[in-house]
Amino acid sequence: MKATPETSEGFPPIETILPHRGTMLLLDGVSACGDETLTAYTAVRGDAWYADESGAMPAWIGIELMAQGVAAHIALLAMRAGGRARPGVLLGTRSYKAHASAFARGAHLTVNVQEVLRGDEGHSAYECAIDHLGARYADAVIKVFQPGDFHTFIEGSISS
Repeated sequence: MKATPETSEGFPPIETILPHRGTMLLLDGVSACGDETLTAYTAVRGDAWYADESGAMPAWIGIELMAQGVAAHIALLAMRAGGRARPGVLLGTRSYKAHASAFARGAHLTVNVQEVLRGDEGHSAYECAIDHLGARYADAVIKVFQPGDFHTFIEGSISS
């Protein structure tokens, strides 16, 4: 049985959910979270490092918005269980579809993620979407991995 999503009042600040800091923290907060789903939000800032000459966010950054939504979901599930999320990595996607070349300056984006696969070895897949005012801006199925020993995994990746 799926849990009813919580509302935004029940969530800690995004900085306590995600490990990202400074300009690499792209989400502003979480508005809903269930056992298999999460909804997050952010606003496109015209003065951010990613902003183009018109203050827009290039659409290719959407994959990172999705990845941070997935990370927030995993972290909140771990927090509910009394722990904290293990570090993980974005493995990628076969098809990231952006329906615009950029997300306009000032746009209030909604990032929705839904878990579609969770493996025993730390592999997961999520259907993700980015919306603005009811319009779909981007979608993808992304794959993530949480190795049992993150440091060994990273060291092995670097040395190979």
